[in-house]
Amino acid sequence: MASALNSKSDKQVLWDDDDGVQPAKKPRKLLPTLKTKQPQELVLVIGTGVSAAVAPKVPALKSWKGLIQALLDAANDFDLLEQEESKSFQKGLQEDKNLIHVAHDLIQKLSPRTSNVRSTFFKDCLYEVFNDLESKMEDSGKQLLQSVLHLMEHGALVLTTNFDNLLEIYAAHQGKELESLDLTDEKKVLEWAQEKKHLSVLHIHGVYTNPSGIVLHPAGYQNVLRNTEVMGEIQKLYETKSFLFLGCGRTVDDTTFQALFLEAVKHKSDLEHFMLVRREREDVEEFKKLRENMLDKGIKVISYGTEYSDLPEYFKRLANEISAYGRTGSYSGTSEPRGGQIKNGPTAVNNQNTGNSVGDLLC
Repeated sequence: MASALNSKSDKQVLWDDDDGVQPAKKPRKLLPTLKTKQPQELVLVIGTGVSAAVAPKVPALKSWKGLIQALLDAANDFDLLEQEESKSFQKGLQEDKNLIHVAHDLIQKLSPRTSNVRSTFFKDCLYEVFNDLESKMEDSGKQLLQSVLHLMEHGALVLTTNFDNLLEIYAAHQGKELESLDLTDEKKVLEWAQEKKHLSVLHIHGVYTNPSGIVLHPAGYQNVLRNTEVMGEIQKLYETKSFLFLGCGRTVDDTTFQALFLEAVKHKSDLEHFMLVRREREDVEEFKKLRENMLDKGIKVISYGTEYSDLPEYFKRLANEISAYGRTGSYSGTSEPRGGQIKNGPTAVNNQNTGNSVGDLLC
């Protein structure tokens, strides 16, 4: 190995002249206003990007389109659809129509509200799609789940838009039991929102192990929406906590998420939430629009790196920093420390550094 100097920064880097190995990446700095949060101030929002990082060889975990395609393939394998029905769904996917509607229609086909024998087959398709997730988890993904679990144990709440239970599976192997919640159980949702069920994961669309709790539209859980006590506690979280979006693309545009957290919350731009995204050198204009849009919702966009594989290590450092700050109540960095516990809202924004985000795109 030979050493060389980077002329721009005059910093020494190492590379292999013969093999053309690139210099080691410099760790990305952690945003002061995020790393000085305490775990109990956070609500972690887990999106498809996390599941895709944990089990990258499972297409159904990477996107809505991948999930619907996997369900469609399973339905065809079990001969649950007529040929024309299958072609219609496939056309909807190829034309990239409203995927929520496509998924809803497919589920309805597999679970009609009649005595038809197919009424139980949606469960079979789900189990086929998510079969044996445990064996498909990769080590770097497990590191990401360990960091999430670490923050949960220190007081952070966790909700997800994902149907899988990868986090619960991983926790079980660590000797810790996490409960999967969905919006059909008002009592447990209320307890979760009141921070009485820290070691629980709220699946706002449901979890595949309980097909009856899967919902794709707010109409599917009107009992929660009409319960003013439950909704009051849920929406209070968005005003008093900092939401940290992990592996989330358009979660804030998700109709379920909006109904739960955004519609009744005023002055969103006065809040302070965070979204970790992958940096992309292209499509700078698209990122600028994203950043502006997120700031209007009180969300700071932060880059964790240029590759999906950068997320586990970045989040591990972040989780360790947050947990350490939570134990000591002090900040050892160069920025001014917080003056004690600060709630989310205008006061928090006015008294904390805003930091700068870089050219990132949705993960």
